[in-house]
Amino acid sequence: MKYLFLLNTADDGPPGDPASPEYAELYAQYGKALAAMQEAGVLLDCAPLTGWSSATTVRVRDGETILTDGPAAEIKEQCGGYTLLECADLDEALRWAAMIPAAWTGSVEVRTVINTQAPQPPR
Repeated sequence: MKYLFLLNTADDGPPGDPASPEYAELYAQYGKALAAMQEAGVLLDCAPLTGWSSATTVRVRDGETILTDGPAAEIKEQCGGYTLLECADLDEALRWAAMIPAAWTGSVEVRTVINTQAPQPPR
């Protein structure tokens, strides 16, 4: 099954000064986690997102498109990136999620990706 990890942070980007050793260590830990996922053959995709302040939310109401600057919800944590894995089950996905540094300073929301492909008839 495919699992999408939404990497949530408490602010509008990674914590700390990008020139600091702490920042470098945080990104080294991300690199280690992703390398382990890739080596295990479960990593499908992964990327950071721009900060929430650059988001535009789209809503359509009564046929009118409404654009709003910023995220759809006012919450303390914002999605800063995603990781997509192919795992045997939720337990395996949760073990991988715990390795991601976002879980240490914010949170990692794990969701199952619903397979919308129609089953193929037997041949």
